[in-house]
Parts: sequence; structure tokens; C-alpha cells
Amino acid sequence: MRKVLRRFRSLPIRARLSLLVAAAVAFGVATVSVTCWFIVQGKLYEQVNNDLKRGMRAPTPAIVSALNNCTATPDTAVPPFRNNYVQVVKEDGTACVLDNSVGKVKVTQSDRTAIKSGDLDKAYFRDGTDQDGNAVRVMLQPLATTTADAQPGPNVGLMIAVSLKSTQSTLNDLALVLLLVSGIGVVGAGAVGLWVARAGLRPVDELTDAVEHVARTEDLTIRIPVDEESDDEIARLSRSFNSMTASLATSREVQQQLIADAGHELRTPLTSLRTNIELLTRSEEIGRPIPPADRKALLASVTAQMTELAALIGDLQTLSRSDAGHPADRAEVVALQDTVEAALRRARLRGPELTITADLEPWYVRAEPSALERAIVNILDNAVKFSPGGGTIDVRLKDGELTVRDHGPGIPTDELPHVFDRFWRSPDARALPGSGLGLSIVARTVQQSGGEVSLRPADGGGTIAVVRLPGAPTAPPEMP
Repeated sequence: MRKVLRRFRSLPIRARLSLLVAAAVAFGVATVSVTCWFIVQGKLYEQVNNDLKRGMRAPTPAIVSALNNCTATPDTAVPPFRNNYVQVVKEDGTACVLDNSVGKVKVTQSDRTAIKSGDLDKAYFRDGTDQDGNAVRVMLQPLATTTADAQPGPNVGLMIAVSLKSTQSTLNDLALVLLLVSGIGVVGAGAVGLWVARAGLRPVDELTDAVEHVARTEDLTIRIPVDEESDDEIARLSRSFNSMTASLATSREVQQQLIADAGHELRTPLTSLRTNIELLTRSEEIGRPIPPADRKALLASVTAQMTELAALIGDLQTLSRSDAGHPADRAEVVALQDTVEAALRRARLRGPELTITADLEPWYVRAEPSALERAIVNILDNAVKFSPGGGTIDVRLKDGELTVRDHGPGIPTDELPHVFDRFWRSPDARALPGSGLGLSIVARTVQQSGGEVSLRPADGGGTIAVVRLPGAPTAPPEMP
């Protein structure tokens, strides 16, 4: 059985579906055919029994005496059964065949028991055989007899039988017809099942071909045609595959763009760093020392470039972790006002000449603590970077909305759509330190926390950064 199951499971899906459909139809057809055959058999036997009952007439005393003595009975005295078996059976099983009988029927123990029972109002029916082994339908009617002096005699049974040859022939013909019809039905069901399986699995074949094509060529632009009005499992699977390939294609494009942008951004500091180091090395090789002031400036440039490289690599690592990680697994309830306070302390150290005001109301959010603090620090760093000396930065947290307003030069309207792009930097800010990844990190962190961030020009000059995070003004129960 296990081998059969293993072999069945190794078949293609369409072959399995065809076999299952054929098996189901075969079971249904077999059930209907067998039921039909037994119903017809019952009706035919009922008709034979009725014919036997109609042929039986209540015997007269003369007939009873003739039956009792097992003597030849005139045709006028005994019911004329044409083409029937007629015989008298005694209690001991002795059978006396009457003259108008077509043969002798074998007597069984059940016949003797029925005769001895003395139930004269009941007729007994059974299947039997004659002396030649032919099948017959038998009716036995127990009868009471009287002796010559009109005393009750032993019971006898009048047995009438009819050949079942025509009935069995009809049943055999019916069985043959049902078998042929069932075979045609099963074969037709298998063919229809195969056709339905092929039609139904055609989208699966297309999906398989698409997956194999992607695995072979890594071409993520392939799409499977989907009927937009359909909502069955195949359509949903096709839409899911198309969404998956589209997401993978977008992810690949983002990765390629990140690699290209990172390579471009790294090229400049690396080239400058290489040039400065080559100058120092060449000075040592040729024995011509660089003037102390130039040497000091050169080393300061090397240090600045290394710092810029370290910051750029750190930002890239942050972005890669946010892209590949699962923020929901690292998120926890965070008091946003405390995170903003920590970021403000770092911002005040970086801009000691600036005045930073803060108006913070309690607000609790679910986010990754370190990433959220890094995002707020980046927003404050931009405000510090672009604020004029002695300027003011206003920070406010109310109802889950954090606003940071500086009084710097502001951002041109045509540049606002690009401020959250990776490595994008305003032409006016390219001379300032930075990698162009700070606001990208802010956008990614806020989005992963379920919020949104935006920048807009402020009235009177400067820029307003707005961060909205879902949360509550009170700590949830799990918050200590």
C-alpha cells in the first residue's frame, strides 16, 4: 500500500487529478449501477412471485384428496400451471410430481419445516433448482388434508415453481449494459478530468515557467497575466508572484543604486586621502621634507577625510541594517520626550553658540530606541549645521508631533522632493561635512515605526522638520 501511495505521489498533479476524478466517478457509477441492478432484480422477483400467487387457486376437497394420496389428478381438478413445476411435498420431504408439471423441484429442509408449521395462510418463496440443476423460483403453500373417514390428516405442501432462465437472462443483460455504461463513464470522466486538470493548471504551468525563467536568467521583469476580475486561488497566487518579483526588482534597483552612490561618494574622499598619503610618502622617499605648516594642514586633511569615511561607512551600515532587519522584532515602548531630551544634549554640544529651546509633552511610541534617537539626532544636526551663529532652534513635542524649526537659509521648493533621497545633497551644502544619508536614515526609521516625516519652508525663513509618530500620551501597561 505504501509503495502504491509513493508511486501515486510521484505522478504529475494533472495525472493525479485525472485518476482521482476517474476513481470518484467510478465509485459513483458503481454504486448507482449496483443499486439499480438490485432494484431491478427485486422488481422482477416480485413480479414472478405475483405470477405464482395468481396461479394458485384454493383447492377443492377433491383436489386435496388427490394431493394427499399423491395420485394423478385430472387437469380439471388441479390448477392448470402452464410451463410450471407442480408437486406435492409431504412432511417427510417426499415429493409427488403431478402430471401437468414440467419437472421436479428439489425439496429443502426449509420446505419441510414450513409444512410442519401448519401455517395454512402463509405462502413461502425461495430460490431453488430442479432435478437438472436449473434455477427456479419456488412458492410453497402448506395445505391441510383429511383421511377417508373425514378426520384431519397430515399436512402437505403444494409446491409451484417457475423457471428463472428468462429473469436471469434479463438481469445478465442489464449487468452487461451497466458495466459497459460504467466503463464508458469512467473513461470519459478520466478524459474530462485530464482536460480540466490541464485547463485548471495552465496558470500553474505559466507560473512554473516564470519561476524557472527567473532562476535561470535572474530576470525580475517577467510578469504573469492575471484576470483582474478573478479572485480565485490561481489569480491570487499569480498576483502574489507578480508583487514578489516587482518587490525583488525594486530591491535590486535600490541595492544597485546604493552601491553606485556609495562608490561615487567614497571615491572622492578616498582619492583625496590617497593623494595626501602619496605626498607624505614621496616626501619621505626623496628626502625633501614638507614645510611644517603644510605638513600640519596635510595631516589635518587626512584626519578629516578619515573621519568623513568613518561617518559614511557608519551611515551605510545603519541603512543596511534597517533594510535587512526586522524592526518589529527589535521595537519596544519608548518615551519619545526622553529620547528627544537625549538628542538635545548631543545637539547642544555640537552647537554651543546656538540657543535651543524645547517644549516637550509626554508621548509614548513603539520603536527601536537607538534608531529613533539616531534619527532625531540627525534632524537636530541638520538644524545646527544650517543655523547662523547665535541663531535659535525651536523644538516642540505635542500630541505625537515633533517639530524642529531652524532660522537658516531654508530649502528651495524644487529641492524638497529630493531631501530624503540617499546621498542627495543640496548644491549649497556640498561644501559642508556630511554624507547625504542623514535624512534617508530619518525617513527609514520613522516609516518603520509607523510614522511620517516631512520638511517645509518656515515663515520668516528657515526650515521646519515635522515627525509624526503613532502612540499615546500615557505609558501602556507593559511600560515600567
